[in-house]
Amino acid sequence: MGLTSKKVLLLAVIAAVVLFVATVWLWPRLSKRSLPAVLGRVGMMLFTQLSMIAALGLAANYSFGFYASWADLFGQESEPGVVVNHSAAADRLQVVGHKYVNVPGGSVPKTGGQIQKVVFHGGASDITTQAYVYLPPEYFQDARRTFPASVILTGYPGTAEALFKKMKYPSIAHQQVLDGRARPTILIMMRPTVAPPRDTECMDIPGGPQTETFFTKDLRAAVSGHFRVGTNARNWGIMGDSTGGYCALKLTMRHPEAYSTAVGLSADYKAPHDRTTGDLFGGDQKLELQNNLPWRLENLPHPPVNLLVTSSRKGEPNYRATMKLIGAAKAPTHMSSIILESGGHNFNTWGREIPPALEWLSSRLSDR
Repeated sequence: MGLTSKKVLLLAVIAAVVLFVATVWLWPRLSKRSLPAVLGRVGMMLFTQLSMIAALGLAANYSFGFYASWADLFGQESEPGVVVNHSAAADRLQVVGHKYVNVPGGSVPKTGGQIQKVVFHGGASDITTQAYVYLPPEYFQDARRTFPASVILTGYPGTAEALFKKMKYPSIAHQQVLDGRARPTILIMMRPTVAPPRDTECMDIPGGPQTETFFTKDLRAAVSGHFRVGTNARNWGIMGDSTGGYCALKLTMRHPEAYSTAVGLSADYKAPHDRTTGDLFGGDQKLELQNNLPWRLENLPHPPVNLLVTSSRKGEPNYRATMKLIGAAKAPTHMSSIILESGGHNFNTWGREIPPALEWLSSRLSDR
């Protein structure tokens, strides 16, 4: 059972409860002053506390995805690095592995689709990073068909594996197509942190990583050159949670020629300035304002894009900012929202928002 498995979390909680009850029940019998009784009390307290700490740690990891596997937790990830050659200018995407999709018949691409592990090398940004590309079954059924594509981003720092292992984007998309509620779409699943460990907030940092250029030019060119994806903005969407949500909204608002549609789950609407970001703007106040989404809607022409934002009346710190952003949007920007009654800034909340958001995103993309 994997580190992020519900079964592991449930067993840890059950073990903690059982040990707690056993400690309470056996404590009177261990109240003697003999050495065995003292050691028994120490052992019961130690194991009870360790089990509770383990359960809390697993619950936190399940909610926030700090570690993707036991090997990741103990620093024993054994998968070797992959050497990627970049001698050919046109070779901007390399497939370095395959994974099954967790759906019925997922081992057969024509039935369940396929997840391909890829490496990008950005010609314009000079950024090299990894991602996972979900190809729907229809991609393998008709070699002449083209597809829309959506970039799916984690928060910061995030793990790309969580997007299909925990948040189940491919499985959800697969079922929606079977139900006739969405069109088959290629998903590019990755972290927004393409220049780790720095949190670039998906912008071109003066004298630093050119993340905005990577997402708006390099990634799109590499995917369109390797897979059957259109090159127009109407063929491309982008979606993310937390920092990834801010990136999705910002990249679409700033580059409507690259993305036509964006979803921000529990997104911020301006970039922070902390130890993970450093100085993103190089003291340029104009550049800082241009990356402030409310300021853009209040002071610049509104781009012809589709935006979906999410929040919760109770539990999300961005609720007021979200309502203000919704009120500021005017045509040709089309704004939609998902507002929950309650829900925190966590995977559980995003799990309630992803299915309707993914369906909304698919309905606004074109495969032509």
